[in-house]
Amino acid sequence: MTYDTIIKGGRWFDGTGAPSAVRHLGVREGRVATVSAEPLDETGCPDVVDATGQWVMPGMVDIHTHYDVEVLEGPTLEESLRHGVTTILLGSCSLSTVHVDAVDAGDLFGRVEAIPRQHVIKSVGSHKTWRSAEEYVAALESLPLGPNLASFIGHSDMRAATMGLDRATRDDVRPTRSELDRMERMLTEALDAGFIGMSAQQLLFDKLDGDLCRSRTLPSTYAKHHEMRRLRDVLRRRGRALQAGPDATHPHTIVTQALGSIGLWRKPLKTSLLSAADIKAIPFIIHLMRLLGGVVNRLGADFRWQHLPVPFEVYADGIDLVIFEEFGSGAAALHLQEKLARDELMRDPAYRARFRKDYESKYGPRVWHRDFFDAEIVACPDASVVGKSFGQVGVERGGAHPVDAFLDLVLEHGTALRWRTTISNHRPKILQKMAQTPSIQMGFSDAGAHLRNMAFYNFGLRLLKHVRDAERAGKPFLSVEQAVHRLTGELAEWYDLDAGHLRVGDRADLVVVDPERLDASLEEYAESPVDQYDGLSRMVNRNDATVPLVMVGGRTVWRDGQAADVLGRERTGRFLRAGQSAVDPLPASGADAMPSAS
Repeated sequence: MTYDTIIKGGRWFDGTGAPSAVRHLGVREGRVATVSAEPLDETGCPDVVDATGQWVMPGMVDIHTHYDVEVLEGPTLEESLRHGVTTILLGSCSLSTVHVDAVDAGDLFGRVEAIPRQHVIKSVGSHKTWRSAEEYVAALESLPLGPNLASFIGHSDMRAATMGLDRATRDDVRPTRSELDRMERMLTEALDAGFIGMSAQQLLFDKLDGDLCRSRTLPSTYAKHHEMRRLRDVLRRRGRALQAGPDATHPHTIVTQALGSIGLWRKPLKTSLLSAADIKAIPFIIHLMRLLGGVVNRLGADFRWQHLPVPFEVYADGIDLVIFEEFGSGAAALHLQEKLARDELMRDPAYRARFRKDYESKYGPRVWHRDFFDAEIVACPDASVVGKSFGQVGVERGGAHPVDAFLDLVLEHGTALRWRTTISNHRPKILQKMAQTPSIQMGFSDAGAHLRNMAFYNFGLRLLKHVRDAERAGKPFLSVEQAVHRLTGELAEWYDLDAGHLRVGDRADLVVVDPERLDASLEEYAESPVDQYDGLSRMVNRNDATVPLVMVGGRTVWRDGQAADVLGRERTGRFLRAGQSAVDPLPASGADAMPSAS
Protein backbone atom coordinates (compact mmCIF):
# COMPACT_ATOMS: atom_id res chain seq x y z
CA MET A 1 0.00 0.00 0.00
CA THR A 2 1.57 3.29 -1.10
CA TYR A 3 0.84 6.80 0.06
CA ASP A 4 1.16 10.26 -1.43
CA THR A 5 2.54 11.57 1.88
CA ILE A 6 3.57 9.95 5.14
CA ILE A 7 3.84 12.04 8.31
CA LYS A 8 5.66 9.92 10.85
CA GLY A 9 6.26 10.03 14.55
CA GLY A 10 4.28 13.14 15.48
CA ARG A 11 1.93 13.66 18.39
CA TRP A 12 -1.41 13.27 16.63
CA PHE A 13 -4.59 15.18 17.57
CA ASP A 14 -7.79 14.12 15.83
CA GLY A 15 -9.76 17.32 16.54
CA THR A 16 -12.38 15.67 18.75
CA GLY A 17 -10.66 16.36 22.06
CA ALA A 18 -9.75 12.68 22.45
CA PRO A 19 -6.34 11.79 23.92
CA SER A 20 -3.42 12.44 21.62
CA ALA A 21 -0.79 9.84 20.82
CA VAL A 22 2.36 9.33 18.75
CA ARG A 23 1.14 8.11 15.39
CA HIS A 24 2.13 7.70 11.76
CA LEU A 25 -0.30 9.12 9.18
CA GLY A 26 -0.61 8.04 5.58
CA VAL A 27 -2.30 10.41 3.15
CA ARG A 28 -3.71 9.24 -0.16
CA GLU A 29 -5.89 11.01 -2.74
CA GLY A 30 -6.55 13.97 -0.47
CA ARG A 31 -7.70 12.04 2.58
CA VAL A 32 -6.21 10.40 5.62
CA ALA A 33 -5.85 6.76 4.60
CA THR A 34 -4.11 5.41 7.70
CA VAL A 35 -3.41 6.41 11.30
CA SER A 36 -1.11 3.81 12.77
CA ALA A 37 0.82 3.17 15.96
CA GLU A 38 3.34 1.23 13.89
CA PRO A 39 5.65 2.78 11.26
CA LEU A 40 4.24 2.75 7.74
CA ASP A 41 5.88 1.23 4.70
CA GLU A 42 7.56 4.17 2.95
CA THR A 43 8.18 2.28 -0.29
CA GLY A 44 7.11 4.37 -3.26
CA CYS A 45 6.01 7.33 -1.13
CA PRO A 46 7.34 10.55 -2.68
CA ASP A 47 7.03 12.67 0.47
CA VAL A 48 7.94 11.45 3.94
CA VAL A 49 7.75 14.05 6.73
CA ASP A 50 9.51 13.34 10.02
CA ALA A 51 7.31 14.98 12.69
CA THR A 52 9.13 13.57 15.71
CA GLY A 53 8.64 15.91 18.68
CA GLN A 54 6.01 17.90 16.81
CA TRP A 55 2.23 18.12 16.90
CA VAL A 56 0.16 16.89 13.95
CA MET A 57 -3.32 18.37 14.10
CA PRO A 58 -6.27 19.32 11.89
CA GLY A 59 -6.05 22.62 10.09
CA MET A 60 -7.63 25.39 12.13
CA VAL A 61 -10.94 27.08 11.36
CA ASP A 62 -11.21 30.90 11.34
CA ILE A 63 -14.87 31.74 11.86
CA HIS A 64 -14.69 35.54 11.41
CA THR A 65 -12.86 37.14 8.49
CA HIS A 66 -13.38 39.82 5.85
CA TYR A 67 -11.46 38.22 3.02
CA ASP A 68 -14.46 38.65 0.68
CA VAL A 69 -12.58 41.22 -1.43
CA GLU A 70 -8.99 40.01 -1.09
CA VAL A 71 -9.86 36.46 -2.14
CA LEU A 72 -10.82 37.67 -5.62
CA GLU A 73 -7.29 38.76 -6.54
CA GLY A 74 -5.27 36.95 -3.89
CA PRO A 75 -7.01 33.58 -3.48
CA THR A 76 -4.09 31.92 -1.70
CA LEU A 77 -4.92 33.88 1.48
CA GLU A 78 -1.49 32.89 2.68
CA GLU A 79 -1.45 35.28 5.64
CA SER A 80 -3.83 32.86 7.36
CA LEU A 81 -2.66 29.68 5.68
CA ARG A 82 0.95 30.01 6.85
CA HIS A 83 -0.26 29.92 10.48
CA GLY A 84 -2.17 26.68 10.06
CA VAL A 85 -5.63 28.03 9.20
CA THR A 86 -7.05 25.81 6.46
CA THR A 87 -10.75 26.74 6.59
CA ILE A 88 -11.91 30.37 6.43
CA LEU A 89 -15.41 31.79 6.84
CA LEU A 90 -16.40 34.81 4.72
CA GLY A 91 -19.43 37.09 4.88
CA SER A 92 -19.20 38.40 8.44
CA CYS A 93 -20.85 41.50 9.98
CA SER A 94 -23.70 41.60 7.39
CA LEU A 95 -21.15 42.15 4.57
CA SER A 96 -20.72 39.98 1.49
CA THR A 97 -20.29 40.55 -2.24
CA VAL A 98 -22.90 38.09 -3.51
CA HIS A 99 -25.53 40.61 -4.67
CA VAL A 100 -24.28 44.22 -4.45
CA ASP A 101 -22.48 45.92 -7.32
CA ALA A 102 -18.88 47.10 -7.12
CA VAL A 103 -19.56 50.67 -5.97
CA ASP A 104 -21.97 49.61 -3.25
CA ALA A 105 -19.46 46.98 -2.14
CA GLY A 106 -16.87 49.75 -1.85
CA ASP A 107 -19.22 51.81 0.29
CA LEU A 108 -20.03 48.82 2.50
CA PHE A 109 -16.50 47.52 3.08
CA GLY A 110 -14.31 50.61 2.74
CA ARG A 111 -14.75 52.45 6.02
CA VAL A 112 -16.21 49.71 8.24
CA GLU A 113 -13.40 47.27 7.53
CA ALA A 114 -10.67 49.78 6.58
CA ILE A 115 -10.15 48.16 3.18
CA PRO A 116 -9.31 50.86 0.60
CA ARG A 117 -12.59 51.66 -1.14
CA GLN A 118 -11.04 52.13 -4.57
CA HIS A 119 -9.58 48.63 -4.41
CA VAL A 120 -12.88 47.10 -3.34
CA ILE A 121 -14.55 48.71 -6.35
CA LYS A 122 -11.76 47.58 -8.67
CA SER A 123 -11.65 43.99 -7.41
CA VAL A 124 -15.38 43.39 -7.33
CA GLY A 125 -15.91 45.24 -10.61
CA SER A 126 -13.29 43.26 -12.50
CA HIS A 127 -14.17 39.84 -11.10
CA LYS A 128 -17.92 39.83 -10.59
CA THR A 129 -19.58 37.51 -13.07
CA TRP A 130 -22.09 35.99 -10.66
CA ARG A 131 -25.73 36.91 -10.16
CA SER A 132 -26.70 34.34 -7.54
CA ALA A 133 -25.25 32.55 -4.55
CA GLU A 134 -24.68 29.38 -6.55
CA GLU A 135 -22.82 31.31 -9.24
CA TYR A 136 -20.78 33.01 -6.54
CA VAL A 137 -19.68 29.63 -5.21
CA ALA A 138 -18.74 28.54 -8.73
CA ALA A 139 -16.74 31.75 -9.21
CA LEU A 140 -14.79 31.15 -6.01
CA GLU A 141 -14.04 27.59 -7.01
CA SER A 142 -12.74 28.76 -10.37
CA LEU A 143 -9.94 30.54 -8.49
CA PRO A 144 -6.73 28.85 -7.32
CA LEU A 145 -7.91 28.82 -3.71
CA GLY A 146 -5.33 28.07 -1.05
CA PRO A 147 -7.52 27.26 1.98
CA ASN A 148 -11.09 26.02 2.08
CA LEU A 149 -13.85 28.62 2.23
CA ALA A 150 -17.32 28.73 3.70
CA SER A 151 -19.59 31.75 3.89
CA PHE A 152 -22.44 33.61 5.48
CA ILE A 153 -24.73 35.67 3.27
CA GLY A 154 -24.62 39.28 4.45
CA HIS A 155 -27.90 40.95 5.37
CA SER A 156 -26.57 44.37 4.34
CA ASP A 157 -25.60 42.86 0.99
CA MET A 158 -29.13 41.53 0.39
CA ARG A 159 -30.84 44.66 1.69
CA ALA A 160 -28.76 47.08 -0.37
CA ALA A 161 -29.16 45.01 -3.54
CA THR A 162 -32.93 44.76 -3.01
CA MET A 163 -33.80 48.29 -1.89
CA GLY A 164 -30.89 50.32 -3.24
CA LEU A 165 -28.26 51.60 -0.84
CA ASP A 166 -29.98 54.96 -0.27
CA ARG A 167 -33.40 53.53 0.63
CA ALA A 168 -31.77 50.71 2.60
CA THR A 169 -30.09 53.26 4.90
CA ARG A 170 -33.02 55.53 5.68
CA ASP A 171 -34.74 55.18 9.02
CA ASP A 172 -38.13 56.19 7.62
CA VAL A 173 -38.14 53.61 4.81
CA ARG A 174 -39.36 50.03 5.19
CA PRO A 175 -38.98 47.31 2.57
CA THR A 176 -42.12 46.54 0.62
CA ARG A 177 -43.71 43.11 0.74
CA SER A 178 -42.13 42.20 -2.58
CA GLU A 179 -38.73 43.38 -1.31
CA LEU A 180 -39.09 41.25 1.81
CA ASP A 181 -40.03 38.31 -0.39
CA ARG A 182 -36.93 38.90 -2.51
CA MET A 183 -34.62 39.00 0.51
CA GLU A 184 -36.17 35.80 1.78
CA ARG A 185 -35.56 34.17 -1.61
CA MET A 186 -31.96 35.39 -1.60
CA LEU A 187 -31.40 33.83 1.80
CA THR A 188 -33.06 30.57 0.81
CA GLU A 189 -31.00 30.37 -2.39
CA ALA A 190 -27.81 30.98 -0.41
CA LEU A 191 -28.65 28.19 2.04
CA ASP A 192 -29.45 25.91 -0.90
CA ALA A 193 -25.99 26.76 -2.28
CA GLY A 194 -24.41 25.60 1.00
CA PHE A 195 -23.95 28.88 2.88
CA ILE A 196 -23.65 28.39 6.63
CA GLY A 197 -26.21 31.07 7.45
CA MET A 198 -26.70 34.84 7.48
CA SER A 199 -24.78 37.62 9.18
CA ALA A 200 -26.57 40.73 10.47
CA GLN A 201 -25.48 43.88 12.28
CA GLN A 202 -26.96 46.32 14.77
CA LEU A 203 -23.71 48.00 15.84
CA LEU A 204 -24.14 51.72 15.24
CA PHE A 205 -20.52 52.81 14.83
CA ASP A 206 -20.03 50.79 11.64
CA LYS A 207 -20.28 53.54 9.01
CA LEU A 208 -20.56 53.62 5.23
CA ASP A 209 -17.86 55.00 2.95
CA GLY A 210 -18.31 56.89 -0.34
CA ASP A 211 -20.36 59.97 -1.09
CA LEU A 212 -23.97 58.83 -1.56
CA CYS A 213 -24.62 57.59 1.98
CA ARG A 214 -21.39 58.45 3.76
CA SER A 215 -21.46 58.06 7.56
CA ARG A 216 -24.81 56.32 7.63
CA THR A 217 -24.72 53.00 9.45
CA LEU A 218 -24.83 49.67 7.63
CA PRO A 219 -28.11 48.73 5.92
CA SER A 220 -28.70 45.85 8.33
CA THR A 221 -28.94 48.30 11.26
CA TYR A 222 -32.13 49.80 9.77
CA ALA A 223 -34.07 46.53 9.71
CA LYS A 224 -37.03 46.29 12.07
CA HIS A 225 -38.42 43.30 13.92
CA HIS A 226 -40.77 42.04 11.18
CA GLU A 227 -38.01 41.91 8.57
CA MET A 228 -35.56 40.15 10.86
CA ARG A 229 -38.18 37.70 12.10
CA ARG A 230 -38.89 36.50 8.57
CA LEU A 231 -35.21 35.93 7.86
CA ARG A 232 -34.55 34.30 11.24
CA ASP A 233 -37.45 31.92 10.63
CA VAL A 234 -35.78 30.71 7.45
CA LEU A 235 -32.53 30.09 9.33
CA ARG A 236 -34.35 28.33 12.17
CA ARG A 237 -36.22 25.99 9.84
CA ARG A 238 -33.04 25.10 7.97
CA GLY A 239 -30.87 24.70 11.07
CA ARG A 240 -28.42 27.35 9.87
CA ALA A 241 -26.61 30.02 11.87
CA LEU A 242 -27.27 33.70 12.49
CA GLN A 243 -24.12 35.72 13.13
CA ALA A 244 -25.19 38.97 14.75
CA GLY A 245 -23.58 42.13 16.06
CA PRO A 246 -25.81 43.74 18.70
CA ASP A 247 -25.99 47.46 19.40
CA ALA A 248 -23.54 47.85 22.27
CA THR A 249 -25.07 51.24 23.20
CA HIS A 250 -28.35 49.45 24.01
CA PRO A 251 -27.42 46.37 26.08
CA HIS A 252 -30.97 45.02 25.97
CA THR A 253 -30.36 44.11 22.31
CA ILE A 254 -27.70 41.63 23.48
CA VAL A 255 -30.20 39.93 25.77
CA THR A 256 -32.84 39.96 23.03
CA GLN A 257 -30.49 38.25 20.57
CA ALA A 258 -29.55 35.61 23.12
CA LEU A 259 -33.16 34.91 24.11
CA GLY A 260 -34.09 34.71 20.43
CA SER A 261 -31.95 31.59 20.13
CA ILE A 262 -34.20 29.62 22.49
CA GLY A 263 -36.35 27.06 20.72
CA LEU A 264 -39.17 26.16 23.16
CA TRP A 265 -41.76 24.56 20.81
CA ARG A 266 -39.55 24.89 17.73
CA LYS A 267 -35.94 24.48 16.72
CA PRO A 268 -33.43 26.67 18.52
CA LEU A 269 -31.86 29.31 16.30
CA LYS A 270 -28.11 28.85 16.06
CA THR A 271 -26.81 32.25 17.07
CA SER A 272 -23.21 33.46 17.08
CA LEU A 273 -22.90 36.88 18.68
CA LEU A 274 -20.12 39.48 18.40
CA SER A 275 -18.27 39.36 20.67
CA ALA A 276 -17.09 38.16 24.05
CA ALA A 277 -14.28 40.44 25.17
CA ASP A 278 -12.74 41.47 28.47
CA ILE A 279 -13.14 45.17 27.75
CA LYS A 280 -10.86 47.51 29.73
CA ALA A 281 -13.53 50.19 29.74
CA ILE A 282 -16.15 47.89 31.36
CA PRO A 283 -14.24 45.22 33.29
CA PHE A 284 -17.29 43.46 34.75
CA ILE A 285 -19.12 42.96 31.44
CA ILE A 286 -17.32 39.74 30.50
CA HIS A 287 -18.74 37.98 33.56
CA LEU A 288 -22.27 38.95 32.49
CA MET A 289 -21.57 37.68 28.97
CA ARG A 290 -20.45 34.29 30.24
CA LEU A 291 -23.46 34.10 32.56
CA LEU A 292 -25.90 35.01 29.77
CA GLY A 293 -24.52 32.35 27.45
CA GLY A 294 -24.80 29.62 30.08
CA VAL A 295 -28.33 30.58 31.13
CA VAL A 296 -29.91 30.73 27.66
CA ASN A 297 -28.29 27.45 26.58
CA ARG A 298 -29.71 25.73 29.66
CA LEU A 299 -33.09 27.09 28.60
CA GLY A 300 -32.81 25.43 25.20
CA ALA A 301 -30.87 27.92 23.08
CA ASP A 302 -27.99 27.13 20.73
CA PHE A 303 -26.04 30.29 21.49
CA ARG A 304 -22.34 31.11 21.15
CA TRP A 305 -20.18 34.17 21.65
CA GLN A 306 -17.27 34.76 19.27
CA HIS A 307 -14.01 35.56 21.02
CA LEU A 308 -10.46 36.53 20.12
CA PRO A 309 -8.36 34.51 22.62
CA VAL A 310 -5.46 36.99 22.72
CA PRO A 311 -5.02 40.62 23.87
CA PHE A 312 -6.85 42.93 21.48
CA GLU A 313 -4.05 45.32 20.63
CA VAL A 314 -4.74 47.88 17.91
CA TYR A 315 -2.47 50.27 16.01
CA ALA A 316 -3.43 53.52 14.32
CA ASP A 317 -1.96 55.97 11.85
CA GLY A 318 -3.07 59.36 13.12
CA ILE A 319 -6.80 59.35 13.79
CA ASP A 320 -7.60 56.55 11.34
CA LEU A 321 -8.99 53.94 13.70
CA VAL A 322 -12.51 52.52 13.97
CA ILE A 323 -12.75 53.06 17.76
CA PHE A 324 -13.22 56.79 17.11
CA GLU A 325 -16.51 55.97 15.37
CA GLU A 326 -18.17 55.21 18.71
CA PHE A 327 -18.53 58.85 19.78
CA GLY A 328 -19.68 61.95 17.95
CA SER A 329 -16.51 64.03 17.70
CA GLY A 330 -14.43 61.08 16.52
CA ALA A 331 -17.00 60.13 13.89
CA ALA A 332 -17.15 63.75 12.74
CA ALA A 333 -13.43 63.71 11.92
CA LEU A 334 -13.63 60.36 10.13
CA HIS A 335 -16.60 61.61 8.12
CA LEU A 336 -14.32 64.10 6.35
CA GLN A 337 -12.41 62.48 3.50
CA GLU A 338 -10.22 65.46 2.60
CA LYS A 339 -7.18 66.06 4.81
CA LEU A 340 -7.52 69.85 4.64
CA ALA A 341 -11.09 69.76 5.86
CA ARG A 342 -10.23 67.30 8.61
CA ASP A 343 -7.27 69.41 9.75
CA GLU A 344 -9.43 72.53 9.83
CA LEU A 345 -11.93 70.72 12.02
CA MET A 346 -9.24 69.53 14.45
CA ARG A 347 -7.92 73.10 14.84
CA ASP A 348 -11.37 74.43 15.77
CA PRO A 349 -11.51 75.21 19.53
CA ALA A 350 -15.21 74.31 19.65
CA TYR A 351 -14.47 70.92 18.12
CA ARG A 352 -11.66 70.32 20.58
CA ALA A 353 -13.96 71.14 23.48
CA ARG A 354 -16.49 68.63 22.11
CA PHE A 355 -13.77 65.98 21.72
CA ARG A 356 -12.58 66.55 25.30
CA LYS A 357 -16.15 66.17 26.56
CA ASP A 358 -16.57 62.87 24.66
CA TYR A 359 -13.19 61.67 25.89
CA GLU A 360 -14.03 62.42 29.51
CA SER A 361 -17.40 60.67 29.31
CA LYS A 362 -16.35 57.38 30.88
CA TYR A 363 -19.80 55.99 31.63
CA GLY A 364 -22.14 53.93 29.53
CA PRO A 365 -21.45 51.19 26.97
CA ARG A 366 -18.28 51.68 24.95
CA VAL A 367 -15.34 49.74 23.54
CA TRP A 368 -12.40 52.13 23.88
CA HIS A 369 -11.24 52.97 27.40
CA ARG A 370 -10.65 56.59 26.28
CA ASP A 371 -7.36 56.96 28.12
CA PHE A 372 -4.58 58.62 26.13
CA PHE A 373 -2.18 57.77 28.96
CA ASP A 374 -2.76 54.17 27.83
CA ALA A 375 -1.75 54.78 24.21
CA GLU A 376 1.91 54.45 23.23
CA ILE A 377 3.46 56.31 20.29
CA VAL A 378 5.53 53.79 18.32
CA ALA A 379 6.62 55.89 15.31
CA CYS A 380 6.76 59.61 14.56
CA PRO A 381 9.02 62.01 12.62
CA ASP A 382 9.53 63.70 16.00
CA ALA A 383 11.66 61.03 17.69
CA SER A 384 11.34 62.75 21.08
CA VAL A 385 7.75 61.49 21.51
CA VAL A 386 8.34 57.87 20.48
CA GLY A 387 7.79 55.47 23.37
CA LYS A 388 5.63 57.95 25.26
CA SER A 389 1.88 58.16 25.71
CA PHE A 390 -0.15 61.11 24.49
CA GLY A 391 -0.88 61.86 28.13
CA GLN A 392 2.86 62.08 28.88
CA VAL A 393 3.40 64.33 25.88
CA GLY A 394 0.67 66.63 27.18
CA VAL A 395 2.28 66.80 30.61
CA GLU A 396 5.64 67.62 29.06
CA ARG A 397 4.10 70.33 26.91
CA GLY A 398 2.98 72.48 29.80
CA GLY A 399 0.16 70.30 31.08
CA ALA A 400 -1.87 70.17 27.87
CA HIS A 401 -5.01 68.04 27.94
CA PRO A 402 -4.33 64.55 26.48
CA VAL A 403 -6.86 65.23 23.70
CA ASP A 404 -5.06 68.43 22.70
CA ALA A 405 -1.71 66.64 22.76
CA PHE A 406 -3.16 63.95 20.50
CA LEU A 407 -4.79 66.36 18.05
CA ASP A 408 -1.67 68.56 17.92
CA LEU A 409 0.46 65.57 16.95
CA VAL A 410 -2.06 64.40 14.35
CA LEU A 411 -2.13 67.88 12.82
CA GLU A 412 1.64 68.08 12.77
CA HIS A 413 2.44 64.58 11.48
CA GLY A 414 -0.76 63.12 10.01
CA THR A 415 -0.60 59.41 9.29
CA ALA A 416 3.16 59.38 9.97
CA LEU A 417 2.15 59.34 13.66
CA ARG A 418 1.69 55.68 14.60
CA TRP A 419 0.49 54.54 18.00
CA ARG A 420 -1.01 51.55 19.76
CA THR A 421 -3.24 50.57 22.65
CA THR A 422 -4.86 47.44 24.01
CA ILE A 423 -8.61 47.76 24.36
CA SER A 424 -9.58 44.31 25.66
CA ASN A 425 -8.49 40.79 26.61
CA HIS A 426 -5.61 42.13 28.68
CA ARG A 427 -6.06 39.88 31.75
CA PRO A 428 -4.59 36.37 31.23
CA LYS A 429 -6.70 34.80 33.98
CA ILE A 430 -9.90 36.05 32.36
CA LEU A 431 -8.72 34.76 28.97
CA GLN A 432 -8.29 31.34 30.59
CA LYS A 433 -11.85 31.41 31.93
CA MET A 434 -13.17 32.40 28.52
CA ALA A 435 -11.29 29.54 26.87
CA GLN A 436 -13.01 27.15 29.29
CA THR A 437 -16.51 28.49 28.65
CA PRO A 438 -18.64 26.24 26.38
CA SER A 439 -20.79 29.12 25.11
CA ILE A 440 -17.70 30.93 23.74
CA GLN A 441 -16.20 30.10 20.33
CA MET A 442 -12.51 30.67 19.64
CA GLY A 443 -12.12 33.00 16.70
CA PHE A 444 -12.63 36.68 15.92
CA SER A 445 -9.55 37.43 13.84
CA ASP A 446 -11.07 39.97 11.40
CA ALA A 447 -8.45 38.68 8.95
CA GLY A 448 -8.40 40.62 5.70
CA ALA A 449 -9.71 43.82 7.31
CA HIS A 450 -8.16 46.71 9.27
CA LEU A 451 -4.91 46.06 7.45
CA ARG A 452 -3.01 48.85 9.22
CA ASN A 453 -4.65 48.37 12.60
CA MET A 454 -4.34 44.79 13.79
CA ALA A 455 -2.77 41.41 13.08
CA PHE A 456 -4.41 38.34 14.58
CA TYR A 457 -3.74 35.89 11.78
CA ASN A 458 -2.00 33.51 14.21
CA PHE A 459 -4.53 33.71 17.06
CA GLY A 460 -4.84 29.91 17.16
CA LEU A 461 -1.12 29.41 17.69
CA ARG A 462 -1.18 32.02 20.43
CA LEU A 463 -3.94 30.14 22.24
CA LEU A 464 -1.90 26.93 21.96
CA LYS A 465 1.10 28.78 23.44
CA HIS A 466 -1.01 30.01 26.37
CA VAL A 467 -2.25 26.46 27.00
CA ARG A 468 1.21 24.88 26.66
CA ASP A 469 2.83 27.49 28.94
CA ALA A 470 0.19 27.01 31.64
CA GLU A 471 0.59 23.24 31.43
CA ARG A 472 4.37 23.49 31.84
CA ALA A 473 3.95 25.85 34.77
CA GLY A 474 1.78 23.24 36.49
CA LYS A 475 -1.33 25.42 36.27
CA PRO A 476 -3.28 24.00 33.30
CA PHE A 477 -6.63 25.50 32.34
CA LEU A 478 -7.19 23.39 29.20
CA SER A 479 -5.45 20.32 27.91
CA VAL A 480 -3.75 20.67 24.55
CA GLU A 481 -6.31 18.22 23.17
CA GLN A 482 -9.15 20.45 24.34
CA ALA A 483 -7.50 23.54 22.88
CA VAL A 484 -7.02 21.86 19.51
CA HIS A 485 -10.66 20.75 19.57
CA ARG A 486 -11.81 24.30 20.32
CA LEU A 487 -9.87 25.62 17.30
CA THR A 488 -10.86 22.85 14.89
CA GLY A 489 -13.51 20.17 15.30
CA GLU A 490 -15.78 22.06 17.67
CA LEU A 491 -16.17 24.93 15.20
CA ALA A 492 -16.57 22.69 12.16
CA GLU A 493 -19.25 20.66 13.92
CA TRP A 494 -21.25 23.71 15.02
CA TYR A 495 -21.21 25.24 11.53
CA ASP A 496 -21.78 21.76 10.01
CA LEU A 497 -18.70 21.74 7.80
CA ASP A 498 -16.44 18.98 6.51
CA ALA A 499 -13.36 20.27 8.32
CA GLY A 500 -11.59 20.30 11.65
CA HIS A 501 -10.89 16.58 12.08
CA LEU A 502 -7.96 14.33 11.29
CA ARG A 503 -9.17 10.74 11.39
CA VAL A 504 -9.10 7.96 8.84
CA GLY A 505 -11.42 9.02 6.03
CA ASP A 506 -11.23 12.73 6.83
CA ARG A 507 -9.92 15.21 4.30
CA ALA A 508 -6.21 15.78 4.84
CA ASP A 509 -6.32 19.42 5.90
CA LEU A 510 -3.59 19.39 8.50
CA VAL A 511 -0.85 21.38 10.17
CA VAL A 512 2.39 20.35 11.84
CA VAL A 513 3.30 22.56 14.82
CA ASP A 514 6.65 22.68 16.59
CA PRO A 515 5.70 23.14 20.27
CA GLU A 516 9.20 24.39 21.10
CA ARG A 517 8.61 27.33 18.76
CA LEU A 518 5.43 28.42 20.48
CA ASP A 519 7.44 31.34 21.76
CA ALA A 520 7.50 35.13 22.00
CA SER A 521 7.79 35.46 18.22
CA LEU A 522 4.04 34.77 18.01
CA GLU A 523 3.33 38.11 19.68
CA GLU A 524 5.48 40.20 17.37
CA TYR A 525 4.15 42.23 14.45
CA ALA A 526 5.77 42.86 11.10
CA GLU A 527 4.59 44.53 7.92
CA SER A 528 4.25 43.22 4.39
CA PRO A 529 2.95 44.91 1.22
CA VAL A 530 -0.35 43.77 -0.26
CA ASP A 531 0.16 43.51 -4.01
CA GLN A 532 -3.53 43.72 -4.90
CA TYR A 533 -3.86 46.92 -2.84
CA ASP A 534 -1.02 48.73 -4.67
CA GLY A 535 1.56 47.75 -2.07
CA LEU A 536 -0.33 48.97 1.00
CA SER A 537 1.67 47.86 4.02
CA ARG A 538 -0.31 45.32 6.03
CA MET A 539 0.34 44.37 9.64
CA VAL A 540 1.21 40.67 9.71
CA ASN A 541 2.70 37.96 11.90
CA ARG A 542 5.91 36.20 11.00
CA ASN A 543 6.56 33.09 13.07
CA ASP A 544 7.05 30.56 10.30
CA ALA A 545 9.36 28.30 12.32
CA THR A 546 6.35 27.39 14.47
CA VAL A 547 4.52 25.81 11.52
CA PRO A 548 6.85 23.68 9.40
CA LEU A 549 4.06 22.15 7.29
CA VAL A 550 0.51 22.94 6.17
CA MET A 551 -1.56 20.68 3.90
CA VAL A 552 -4.93 21.33 2.29
CA GLY A 553 -6.78 18.48 0.64
CA GLY A 554 -3.72 16.29 0.99
CA ARG A 555 -1.44 18.70 -0.84
CA THR A 556 1.41 20.60 0.77
CA VAL A 557 0.79 24.34 0.49
CA TRP A 558 3.29 25.69 3.02
CA ARG A 559 6.61 24.20 4.14
CA ASP A 560 9.47 25.59 6.19
CA GLY A 561 8.42 29.22 5.81
CA GLN A 562 7.83 29.05 2.07
CA ALA A 563 4.79 28.70 -0.15
CA ALA A 564 4.74 25.43 -2.08
CA ASP A 565 4.84 25.59 -5.88
CA VAL A 566 1.21 24.54 -6.11
CA LEU A 567 -0.01 27.55 -4.08
CA GLY A 568 -1.57 30.13 -6.36
CA ARG A 569 -1.20 27.92 -9.43
CA GLU A 570 -3.76 25.25 -8.68
CA ARG A 571 -6.79 25.06 -6.46
CA THR A 572 -6.08 23.17 -3.25
CA GLY A 573 -9.02 24.42 -1.17
CA ARG A 574 -12.68 24.30 -2.03
CA PHE A 575 -15.96 25.85 -1.00
CA LEU A 576 -17.32 23.84 1.91
CA ARG A 577 -21.08 23.52 1.73
CA ALA A 578 -22.83 23.33 5.08
CA GLY A 579 -24.44 19.98 5.71
CA GLN A 580 -22.17 18.02 3.40
CA SER A 581 -20.11 16.16 5.96
CA ALA A 582 -17.21 13.86 5.38
CA VAL A 583 -17.62 10.13 5.06
CA ASP A 584 -17.87 8.39 8.42
CA PRO A 585 -14.28 8.14 9.68
CA LEU A 586 -12.79 4.69 10.12
CA PRO A 587 -11.07 3.60 13.35
CA ALA A 588 -7.38 4.40 13.52
CA SER A 589 -4.93 1.53 13.74
CA GLY A 590 -3.68 1.26 17.32
CA ALA A 591 -5.78 4.20 18.44
CA ASP A 592 -6.17 2.73 21.91
CA ALA A 593 -2.56 3.53 22.77
CA MET A 594 -1.87 5.91 25.63
CA PRO A 595 -1.22 9.61 24.86
CA SER A 596 2.37 10.65 24.48
CA ALA A 597 4.12 13.33 26.47
CA SER A 598 4.46 16.75 24.88
